[in-house]
Amino acid sequence: MTGTAPRYALYYTPAADSALWRFGSATLGYDAITGTDIAFAVPSGCDGLDWPELTAEPRRYGFHATLKAPFELANGRNEGALRAFARNYVAGRPPVRLTGLSVNALGRFIALTPSEPSDALQRFAFDIVQAFEPFRAPLSQTDLARRLQSPLTPAHRAYLEAYGYPYVGDVFRFHMTLTGSLPDEQVAPVKAALAQAYAQAVPSGPVRIDRVAIFKQESRSRRFLLLDNIPLG
Repeated sequence: MTGTAPRYALYYTPAADSALWRFGSATLGYDAITGTDIAFAVPSGCDGLDWPELTAEPRRYGFHATLKAPFELANGRNEGALRAFARNYVAGRPPVRLTGLSVNALGRFIALTPSEPSDALQRFAFDIVQAFEPFRAPLSQTDLARRLQSPLTPAHRAYLEAYGYPYVGDVFRFHMTLTGSLPDEQVAPVKAALAQAYAQAVPSGPVRIDRVAIFKQESRSRRFLLLDNIPLG
């Protein structure tokens, strides 16, 4: 593949009328439903930072948690078939209940992650990776080289070869990214500020992974847009 075709991804993204969607989208300054910039909700204490720059990378993708990473369509597959398969697949799956989400630092970026581990979520995510694999075109040499720039274990490399993405299966970690990579000295204060903002904006308690979204990127220079957000069950 040349890297010029549209890319698709399978994400979890919350319902458009939820407090979680409003919080994540405002943090990133981007509404992936309309494809438009929106006003930033800069956390208290972060006014002196270049918030648009700190969130530039996750803004390209929209607020989400990756289930199957972006891919070009395999030969013989088309968008209509992908969407139809997704509707049929999702209709037969029950939601996954998490005890909650919390703001954490993953290395140098900040994300929402499950408050407690969930084996059901791990199985759910890997099932999606495998089920939609027939729709994925092989990685281009450029994309493969980009992935290989990261330090990968033998397990990561095996997953990369099998599924086009190294962080699946037992190394998958559900996360909803809120910032790009931060300077070391900003990680702790930005995490604390986002944790406070999240607590104020989103009711505490269980979170249901109750839908699967298809996102589309028309070209590598464009942002991802929501195509479908399909309720489970």
